[in-house]
Amino acid sequence: MNFEVWPEAIELGRLFAEQGYELALVGGPVRDLLLHRKSHDLDFCSSARPEQFEPILRRWGHDGFWDMGRKFGTLGAMRRRPDGTEVKVEVTTYRSDMYDTDSRKPEVNYGDTLEGDLSRRDFTVNAMALRVPDLQFVDPFGGASDLSKGVLRTPVDPRQSFDDDPLRMMRAVRFVAQLGFRIAPDAAEAITSMRDRIDIVSAERVRDELTKLLLSDRPRAGLEALVESGLADIVFPEIPALQLQIDEHHRHKDVFEHTMIVLERAIALETGPDGPVPAPDLTLRLAAVMHDIGKPKTRRFEPGGKVSFHHHDAVGAKMTRKRLKALRFDHHLVEDVSELVNMHLRFHGYVDEPWTDSAVRRYVKDAGHLYERLNRLTRADATTQNKRKAMIFSQAMDEMEERVRELKKKEDFDAIRPDLDGNEIMELLGLEPGPMIGRAYKHMLEYRLDNGPVDHDVAVEELKRWYAEIQ
Repeated sequence: MNFEVWPEAIELGRLFAEQGYELALVGGPVRDLLLHRKSHDLDFCSSARPEQFEPILRRWGHDGFWDMGRKFGTLGAMRRRPDGTEVKVEVTTYRSDMYDTDSRKPEVNYGDTLEGDLSRRDFTVNAMALRVPDLQFVDPFGGASDLSKGVLRTPVDPRQSFDDDPLRMMRAVRFVAQLGFRIAPDAAEAITSMRDRIDIVSAERVRDELTKLLLSDRPRAGLEALVESGLADIVFPEIPALQLQIDEHHRHKDVFEHTMIVLERAIALETGPDGPVPAPDLTLRLAAVMHDIGKPKTRRFEPGGKVSFHHHDAVGAKMTRKRLKALRFDHHLVEDVSELVNMHLRFHGYVDEPWTDSAVRRYVKDAGHLYERLNRLTRADATTQNKRKAMIFSQAMDEMEERVRELKKKEDFDAIRPDLDGNEIMELLGLEPGPMIGRAYKHMLEYRLDNGPVDHDVAVEELKRWYAEIQ
């Protein structure tokens, strides 16, 4: 078997061999070699203990060294090539990971052989190794064959594998998304029957797997696998809840299927690295997944067989905030995704009756830094099969975006402020700082949004008129 192996890997292998230690490239980098995919993050395992190979790694990694994983038997180092490329390596002592029945943290036990280490890995496609520096390929569980078939199979009995580390169940659905593979029947059955075991895994580790799934090339396939396995019932119950029974008159869409379509359409609207929403964008993708999660709670059967979902945007925004917080997502991401869910229906009023300039300003002001993502989510959500309706909607959004561009040429939307600041308001009204100044400021901001920039004298007259009216 031919391998084009990183020279750094061979060099590191020689340094270990000189000290009498085994070293093997393992897991993802070996899988990627066979898939002809590039990687500059190299994972190794070794017969040496961390205290034994630390001096070797420090000597090799003259541009960086880290030991955050020391308690797990892992040390890392980095060096830069002349062209600036960073090559990062992590070396781990042969080991096994397993969870105590009641603990969220894996226990670490050192092993003695490469084959033993490989037997404890998640899937056969990640249980292949390449000994360095002699480049001996080690594949005791048929990983290369499974790789060619696109199958995710565990090296040992799947129940034992998932019991040792329940996070592997999440990794399975993540690999469906990343690699386009299918889960072997016995592994899929084990995941379904053992899905409650995922409760033992920390929210942060589950979040990281979900993030990798969503940022992959095939997030829809991963989410469908998450739901089919039953794992979503535990880690993201709002998603399977979207599989509403279609009513007998078939007058509303299956919300889960609609959500998957919206996700794919939103991804297609992401931009290149220089655009406003560079792909892959986690905020937009999460918003696409979450935008309708308020529908199950707000579904009502109306007279005549109609189905309504009134206020599902506001309800969904609260549900989104709660779920993403539980998964320990970053605070800013939680707020951004929740706001996109809250605003995702906002544009629809424009289709019925084009907005005034005032309404356009408010839309842009309220969307703030989410404006470009909100428009993409809104476009993605317009999944009607009626070509005429689809064309009208698309033209309306094109028109609104053009109006925004024209208005932005005249004024800076990001810097919209009242024509009078707080100090001027206090002076003109003869008031001390207090709630009334806040009310006056808010009114003048609304006036500014309604009318655009006005002369100072006009703003003063408006302030005095408003204050006299409320007295």
